Amino acid sequence: MARPLTVLQLLPALEAGGVERSTIEVSAALVRAGHRALVASAGGRLLPALRAAGAEHLELDLGRKSLATLRLVRPLRRLLQEQGVDIVHARSRLPAWIAWRALGGLPAQERPRFVTTVHGLNSPSRYSQVMLRGERVVCVSATVREYVLRNYPATDPARLRVIPRGIDPASFPRAPLPDPAARAAAAAREPALGGEGPLLLLPGRGTRLKGHADALRLLASLRAGGCDARLWMPGARDAARAAYAGELGALARSLGIDAAVALTPPTDAIAAAYAASDLVLQLSRRPEAFGRTVVEASAVGRPVLGWDHGGVGELLRELQPGNAVPPFDEAGLRRRAAELLARAGALPATIPAQVPDRYSLRSMQDATLRVYDELR
Repeated sequence: MARPLTVLQLLPALEAGGVERSTIEVSAALVRAGHRALVASAGGRLLPALRAAGAEHLELDLGRKSLATLRLVRPLRRLLQEQGVDIVHARSRLPAWIAWRALGGLPAQERPRFVTTVHGLNSPSRYSQVMLRGERVVCVSATVREYVLRNYPATDPARLRVIPRGIDPASFPRAPLPDPAARAAAAAREPALGGEGPLLLLPGRGTRLKGHADALRLLASLRAGGCDARLWMPGARDAARAAYAGELGALARSLGIDAAVALTPPTDAIAAAYAASDLVLQLSRRPEAFGRTVVEASAVGRPVLGWDHGGVGELLRELQPGNAVPPFDEAGLRRRAAELLARAGALPATIPAQVPDRYSLRSMQDATLRVYDELR
């Protein structure tokens, strides 16, 4: 039997987000397989979840954009030696630079192997290029792989591994459509979501990049056409971005739809939110590396409508053909939304009966561990 590995994952912090979630999920897989999982970051609210997965946390403020962060090169180098690290896996640019410099100061025979994951479509630059210095470079979608090869043509394609982010199917059980109980529970919390008309859902943090204004204009157009639709945007209301929520509220009032809109903080019960909805929207203004919403909503059995760019467009073309609309074509978005809502009884046939296994959490974990095995 091959000896256990010690794998150190590096990221800025453990507050929230897909990078953080993937770090914890891979840590759990390492521990389950008998390996040792280390994570270096500034810490954060997800630290208890990381420790519950069996990982050890080493506090290093690797994400602070300051020249002082370069002082962490030597401490990280000592850590690599003291902890007997076999593989360093950097998940963000500044931690990757610190790791690259730390590794470069070690004798070749003592140097851990280096893995990176490209989680986003960052602007091409020398700073971003560090993410391609891994001996293996994980891309979270085919979109990311194509982006890397297009913008960094000197990259060796043989080092790239496409590993989509995965979901736990048990956390997103199939729900009937419509699901009156889920809708009633949502309306009990947010009265604006009541009524007999369809419910549109746009989950996403409170930033213009998520396309909340596009969703509001879509709702106004549908209601003007006689559809008593409602719109729920969990995550749009954020204490740190109160001004943005105020802008959205003002836009809803100017469109005359404020009584049919719920702007709420993020929900911890996103699967129930999908079940309550009739149509899920993914309208990010900037192409995203991966479209987790598409996979999650498809697993629950909900149609997803979104712009045809980035990882969202890639997933929609595969899982829900016809529901990817040319970017920012608001007329096309309204037409397709109206078509989907008009034949609600046939919606289950328009989405996969089951999300392909390659988008499962276990598949992502197993594929990542295979990358580590390649470098033994």
